[in-house]
Amino acid sequence: MKLSFHGATRMVTGSKHLLHINATKKILLDCGLFQGMGKDTGKLNEDWGFDPKEISHVIISHAHIDHSGLLPKLVKDGYKGKIYCTPATATLAKILLVDSARIQEADIRYANKRRQRENRELIEPLYTEDDAEKVFPLFETIPYNEPYTVDKGVELTFTDCGHILGSAAVNLQIREKGITTRLTFSGDVGRYRDMILRSPQTFPQADYIILESTYGDKLHDLMSTANDKLLEHILETCVRNRGKLVIPAFSLGRTQEILYMLNRLELEKRLPDLTYYVDSPLSVNITEAVKRYPGCFNSSVQHYLKNDDDVFSFKGLQHIEDVQDSIKLNDSKEPCVIISASGMAEAGRVKHHIANNISDSRNKILLTGYCEPQSLGGRLKRKPMEVTIFGKPHLVKAEIAEITSLSAHGDYEDLSQWLACQDPRQVKKVFLVHGEYEVQQNFKERLIRKGFTDVEIPDQHTAFGI
Repeated sequence: MKLSFHGATRMVTGSKHLLHINATKKILLDCGLFQGMGKDTGKLNEDWGFDPKEISHVIISHAHIDHSGLLPKLVKDGYKGKIYCTPATATLAKILLVDSARIQEADIRYANKRRQRENRELIEPLYTEDDAEKVFPLFETIPYNEPYTVDKGVELTFTDCGHILGSAAVNLQIREKGITTRLTFSGDVGRYRDMILRSPQTFPQADYIILESTYGDKLHDLMSTANDKLLEHILETCVRNRGKLVIPAFSLGRTQEILYMLNRLELEKRLPDLTYYVDSPLSVNITEAVKRYPGCFNSSVQHYLKNDDDVFSFKGLQHIEDVQDSIKLNDSKEPCVIISASGMAEAGRVKHHIANNISDSRNKILLTGYCEPQSLGGRLKRKPMEVTIFGKPHLVKAEIAEITSLSAHGDYEDLSQWLACQDPRQVKKVFLVHGEYEVQQNFKERLIRKGFTDVEIPDQHTAFGI
């Protein structure tokens, strides 16, 4: 048996890890799209490092595009097997994959107009909406904590890892030549005492662990302070400065957290009387899908649901779907809050809102999650004097701020707590993925001090015997 790594290697995007059980049985763990990698993004998404036709099974840890977003290309390139995930992941992935396809088709149309003017060869998107829809019949949903036989000698169990709705750690038992090997892939590990979701579950003892490491050398601020910090940003920007507060937010997870926080502020009678726009059709659709899985919510949210049948709604909330209504926000002078995708500010409507508001000192751009360093959000985090958006330079006069406590990824204490159910002496090797290399090196030293003696940091397309 061996493991090879084809994404999220010394970087935080494009999750793909391939388990080779024998010459004919190969299981792909995640099939993520690379995002925010600048000019390298396209090449990374074209280069599988393996033949999709040879894959026997695919298992998806959760619906985020950097973990599921290349499924349509995988099927387009010849994969014909099942795709295993939790029921909530299947629901969310269907929404996200169609949206991803539409974005790619729109980007290619724009690029081809320019290429046509320059008499250059036209290009095609990675996949189309039709390609995305061909993925859906392949989904095979499995509830948490129910062992399922994927193939002869291969048993799969999902355990809740509390990252987003439906997210799961992948626990495999592989029996080959009379020997059972236990492998766990963390997917992305969430926060203990999360605002909305249940805490990560314990998982069976493993021989090998593939572990995300996004915040492997950081501690988040206490989540309990996030409401007060969000309120202060609203008061400062919209009430005192009479400006616009633009919040880039991932459509899945972060948008729902922000809406939940605003709902709580309204119940506490502290929410300023303003208009709060969610300018993202995708975010609206996902929020409605999230409401269909209340069983995934933690006990606090369950308690609130007894008296509030919609914990993601409040006075002043407006959903914008039509693009013309989105454009009108640029001309509006009213102080307001604009919550829009994407979270890294690298695509979507929020990029336009930032371009139109970043040069006004009354305004503020509030970043609420991880941003790839090369993405617009990553560049803004460095607080430059000028930033290029859509090929045009913009003076940065708006304040750039962050709320760091809202990350859906666990910090090193959360990751350590998730690993606490394991006997390190029985773990033969830990593979660190989904993290920046310097962070992974620091986290590796921390794990060694905790008794995990063999910790690898794979590079792209490297393989290891297990």
